[in-house]
Parts: sequence; C-alpha cells; structure tokens
Amino acid sequence: MTRTSSIPLRLAATAIAVTGVLSLSGCLYAQIPATSPSDATSPSTETDAPVDEAPGSTLTFAKGLDLADDTYIEWGDGLMADDGWKTVSPDDGNGGWTYGTVDGTCTARFWQGYTTDVPVVAGDDSASSDAILGVLLQTPTSEVTALATTGEFSYMAGGSGGVEMRQVVGVDGSRTWLMAARAFTQTGVGLSVIVDCTAADAEATMAAINEENAVVVTP
Repeated sequence: MTRTSSIPLRLAATAIAVTGVLSLSGCLYAQIPATSPSDATSPSTETDAPVDEAPGSTLTFAKGLDLADDTYIEWGDGLMADDGWKTVSPDDGNGGWTYGTVDGTCTARFWQGYTTDVPVVAGDDSASSDAILGVLLQTPTSEVTALATTGEFSYMAGGSGGVEMRQVVGVDGSRTWLMAARAFTQTGVGLSVIVDCTAADAEATMAAINEENAVVVTP
C-alpha cells in the first residue's frame, strides 16, 4: 500500500451491490456496500515508532485536532495472525481488504485512505466521521448523525486505549451488521470497518476485533 499526494474517497453507485435492505433504528434504510471505496489508495504500512501515549488514553474527536497534519494513521492488521479469521479479499491497493471468520458467519471489511471526496466538516472529526458513513451508505450525513452513536476503536494495541469513532448498526432477522468510521480532519484521512454477520452478533464481533486490531498513529 502506498501513499499518494491526493487520493479521493469515491463510492459510485455502480460499485455498490445490494446485499439486503436492513432497518436502522426503524427509519433509515441502507445498502451495505459490497466493496471498499474503489478509488481510494491507502497510506503505506511502513511506519516508524507509534505516538507515545499513556496506557488507557483516548484519542477523542477533539484531540484529533491537535495532531500534526503529517501524522500517519492506519489500521494495525491484528486479524492476520488470528486463526479464527481468514483472508477473504487481500489488500486491493486502494485501501480496502476483507477478513472472514473461519466458520463463515461474519466478514469484516476494512478501509483506510484519504477523504478528498467526503463532505468533511473542517475542525469537526465527529461530523466528518458521520460523513464517511453517509458516503458508504449513500445517505445524507444529517440522517446518519441522527442515528449514529459514538464508540471507540482500540488505540495502538491490546485494547489499552481508545479512538473515538461513529457507528451505525442494522438488523434483519438473524443477520446483523455494524459500520464504524473515524475521520481525521487535521490530516485528511479516514478509517472504516463494516462487520456483517449472518448468524453471529455484529456488535460482539466488533468488540472481539477491537481486542486485536488497533488504530496505529505515527508522528
């Protein structure tokens, strides 16, 4: 994966396959995109030492504004070494890859890249995170904001800290899904993950993913 000077985040309608219409708190109906943003190239995984943060610290939306504009932010690929997960789609060179549980009940689709084509709000990482979700769902940001909740990704490693993010959850019978995103307006990048479970619980699966798959921040 490589970093380029200006990589847009695009999710054209032609790149979305309908995998089912799922209710979201009874009023928002959304399609789960079948792929990660196809035109967004992720930052390189070659990193220096991560930011020195105290154990248990939280990279809040507000603290994200204190990051230097060249801070390097990416997913730590913890599921790669987990025997309970397998690669479904390897890194596509555009910032997206997918893991699946070995029992076939859940997939986790990751994305990292630049937010050039996302309607971000300067100086507001929370609203901009909702904007990423809106692009993925092809839904106005205002509708996402009304229904999304704030949660945390794991920060650095081992679940010892948190990175605030925004998330939405859908359910359709035995199928559940969770979509979460974090935008960093100071650096112009974002992260997202879509956990889609046909039998298992998506929220519980996301919690397990958080234990192994942290956000890594490098100055």
